[in-house]
Amino acid sequence: MLDANIKNQLKAYLEKVTRPIDIIASVDGGEKSREMLSLLQDIQSLSGHINLSQRDDDNERKPSFSLNTPGSDIGIRFAGIPMGHEFTSLVLALLQVGGHPPKAEAEVLEQIRHIEGSFHFETYISLSCHNCPEVVQALNLMAALNPNIRHTMIDGALFQREVEERHIMAVPTIFLNGEEFGHGRMSVQEILNKIDTGAIAREAEKLSSKAPYEVLIVGGGPAGAAAAIYSARKGIRTGIVAERFGGQVMDTMAIENFISVQETDGPKLAASLEEHVKSYDVDIMNLQRAAGLKPAEAHDGLMEVTLENGAVLKSKSVIISTGARWREINVPGEQEYRGRGVAYCPHCDGPLFKGKSVAVIGGGNSGVEAAIDLAGIVKDVTLLEFNGELRADAVLQKKLFSLPNVSVITGAQTTEINGDGEKVDGISYTNRQTGENHRLPLAAVFIQIGLVPNTSWVKDTVALSKFGEIEVDAKGQTSVPGVFAAGDVTTVPFKQIIIAMGEGSKAALGAFEHLIRA
Repeated sequence: MLDANIKNQLKAYLEKVTRPIDIIASVDGGEKSREMLSLLQDIQSLSGHINLSQRDDDNERKPSFSLNTPGSDIGIRFAGIPMGHEFTSLVLALLQVGGHPPKAEAEVLEQIRHIEGSFHFETYISLSCHNCPEVVQALNLMAALNPNIRHTMIDGALFQREVEERHIMAVPTIFLNGEEFGHGRMSVQEILNKIDTGAIAREAEKLSSKAPYEVLIVGGGPAGAAAAIYSARKGIRTGIVAERFGGQVMDTMAIENFISVQETDGPKLAASLEEHVKSYDVDIMNLQRAAGLKPAEAHDGLMEVTLENGAVLKSKSVIISTGARWREINVPGEQEYRGRGVAYCPHCDGPLFKGKSVAVIGGGNSGVEAAIDLAGIVKDVTLLEFNGELRADAVLQKKLFSLPNVSVITGAQTTEINGDGEKVDGISYTNRQTGENHRLPLAAVFIQIGLVPNTSWVKDTVALSKFGEIEVDAKGQTSVPGVFAAGDVTTVPFKQIIIAMGEGSKAALGAFEHLIRA
């Protein structure tokens, strides 16, 4: 199952195991069960601490396996074959069950250990989903540390009957004690905040007690990370508050135009950004959403950034780098069926619609790339473009039109996403040339029409363009003295990672210049 190179790497990791691990498999006579057993046998052969056995239990999914220590029931189970993006989740779970200390802050580990109650989590994933591993790894960690917590990873492509019965149309989707708990990327701290009553209030009090900053950066994408590094290098007190470190980059897969790095992906780049920022004296406040900005008052010269949890942070200057989010088409059915056939990430949710008909809205690079990716998974793809021709690069269009299961409709105005009350079952559009209305039966709609800036929280504070972007000058200065902005949230053209980094650096230098002249 595993090639020699992976075996050698895994063997080195398993040398960190300090206590016995029992892998208990639940299988049937199917091909996938044989594949899973082959994987588990390879793993067992790499460490004397690992024991593999089988248990015929009609109450367990097949194929699946649990990880335990002898005489215990830790509560970590994988239903399916955790390869692809989930192989790392399996390796980490083996290390944690085997006694290797997890890489997490001591405060978080203590919070997990003291959670009371009974929590049985189930996470439906696809092996091609780059958002899923963070959720799986967070819940596995919680299960490894707290006997009150159990977690099962479920490969939705392998257990499609469950996916259909539970109306799962996006991954990751998390259930807690049989009820839907959430979907999309979630960190361990986000999960803890939802199940640990009082955690939000405690965090707000802790944040509000922090001393004022000289530079406070709001947003943790490429622009925010660059601003933090440049500010910290000036030796001034720097803080960065982010809803999700990495921002929109976390949802980007192939990155091939980042100068000096021929190829990488969003999660890897985001991890490198965070590691670089952490190498400096920067106070990182992750998983915090900004709610308002109050300009400085004459008596103290400090600005106030209010967070959604009620915390108030103070600073002499502020750099806004809150980026952008997927643009919505704002037609009937989009919100009603979001997560139930309306999707924005083809890499994550595409495998759930294997063998079914889907549509992609958007004829730019993102839309065409999505259609190409989906064509290899689903039955057929229909790409709808509002304009009379596609806007994607020629090389992408050439690839798109070479695919036999892709149809392209230009001059199409989407008017409604149809559903049966539970999930998407079609899309309606108007031919802009003839005025004729059409309806396509399908199972999912992937929306890829660009981005909208995250500026609603400052719309009454700084000047915005007609597109909602923050207006900035050549140094990143906004209409409010001491407030700077950088990246996709601003009027700077060409929304690119490398441009955002340069703008973040420039805004930090502008903020520093403002401070020394104030």
